[in-house]
Amino acid sequence: MLYGIGAAVAALFLASLLTALLRGLGLRLGLLDRRRRNRPVPLLGGVAVVLTTLAVAGTGEWTGVAPLGSGVGRVLAAAAAVAVLGLVADVWRLRDRLLFCGTAVAAACVVPYEDVGVAGGVVAVGWIAAVAVAFRALDHADALVGTVGVVTAFGVGVCAAVEVMDGLAVLLSVLAAALTGFLMHNWHPARIGLGACGALFTGFLLATALVLTRAGYAPGSSVGVLFSFTAVVSADVLIVALARRFTGRPGPDHLAHRLRRLGLTPQGVTVVLGALAFGGALVGVLVHAGWAGVGAVLGVAGAALILVLGLLRVKTGGRLTATSMRAPASLQVTGQLRVRNG
Repeated sequence: MLYGIGAAVAALFLASLLTALLRGLGLRLGLLDRRRRNRPVPLLGGVAVVLTTLAVAGTGEWTGVAPLGSGVGRVLAAAAAVAVLGLVADVWRLRDRLLFCGTAVAAACVVPYEDVGVAGGVVAVGWIAAVAVAFRALDHADALVGTVGVVTAFGVGVCAAVEVMDGLAVLLSVLAAALTGFLMHNWHPARIGLGACGALFTGFLLATALVLTRAGYAPGSSVGVLFSFTAVVSADVLIVALARRFTGRPGPDHLAHRLRRLGLTPQGVTVVLGALAFGGALVGVLVHAGWAGVGAVLGVAGAALILVLGLLRVKTGGRLTATSMRAPASLQVTGQLRVRNG
């Protein structure tokens, strides 16, 4: 218990320090977020999170103070491989299908087939890879994926503690602390980004930990718990898929983009989606611990569906700028000055 607290504190400060140091390196190397043309945001924040998590968790394993266990150590090694794949994607553009396939290979090495069966293992591999790629897609707004990751990591860590999986619980607390240290530099306006390296690493670790904690439970209830913890990223993927299916073109279609169109500030978007992630994680913990029925998941699913359908009605298009955020006021003035002839 004491080591877990100490490890989390060490991870927080180490991640914050490494993030600050790597920002300068990212600027010198020109490794910048291509989506932010108005300000340079280097993409080495994920490297800081990964190195911190590996260093702190590895120290506990090496010293024997907090051994991770053979299964958790293998998960951490697979997550490190996924992080390397993400770093390659940060340097060179890689298609999502390549990221999905590479992450699926790593997931296939850590899924507990003896508990979930071959068929269940195949489904779990696909789901882990999909969640990791979805976390990478969520990394389009300042502090968003970090905030969702911290909330989810704490929730999954509680589930691991309930199952007396101490090594996994410590690893998740270290990940949450590392993301918190990174968020000190990523809050709007962000001075450094997480990048595919950190986003894939975070999504992979969280999804794999969920599969491990739910192994051996009934498939129906497990699906509900897994969805509760990933409700925000699932809703984000769904709204993008529906929007692009209806419009036939890519654009600013994510949850954050549409909430900005409603007038929320970047910080407000992060708080709203972080609160929704917290609600989903809370329901997931309650259902996993047996303190709530599986029916509670229907509330999370209903809220996610209402959010998606409601935001689909928000019109998007063009770049989202400060001027576009003031569009309603300027349109009102234009309407007052318009002169109709005839």
